[in-house]
Amino acid sequence: MREIIALSEKTICIERNEFLKVQGSIDTNVYYVESGSLRVFILDDCEERIIRFGYRENLIVSLDSFLTGKPSDFFIQAIKKTVIRVISKSQIDHFLKTESNRILWIKILENLLVQQIEREVDILTNSPKERYQRVLKRSPQLFQEIPNRHIANYLRMSAETLSRLKKS
Repeated sequence: MREIIALSEKTICIERNEFLKVQGSIDTNVYYVESGSLRVFILDDCEERIIRFGYRENLIVSLDSFLTGKPSDFFIQAIKKTVIRVISKSQIDHFLKTESNRILWIKILENLLVQQIEREVDILTNSPKERYQRVLKRSPQLFQEIPNRHIANYLRMSAETLSRLKKS
């Protein structure tokens, strides 16, 4: 992943609650989180549904917009003050001209896809306790970086249920 991060020629800082991307916009950048944290969410009947988090040493992207160049329903918002490195699609496209770089990029995309599949399976089939345990095992850093109310939303449970699960 270092090779991807090295492509960045621009670093930006976004303040707590500031939006990096809003619904209906096109975003063809990939972001590397140096510090802070972000959430990716959609609005479902005026209710926020958190899809993904980005925190220190993570890549975050509105993947649908990045791949298609079309507007996306996703919002990306800072949870706390966040410093990110910006990598443009044109920088990625240039990077992908060599075979070894394409292999690295495919591995990154495959990892993102596997994470998304695991999450979908969790949401659709597992109990709140199983979802909590799997996320804790898969991403223990999440619980240091992200407030409980956002984790509860991500896990599709109430903050009270998450609190009970953490105590048990």
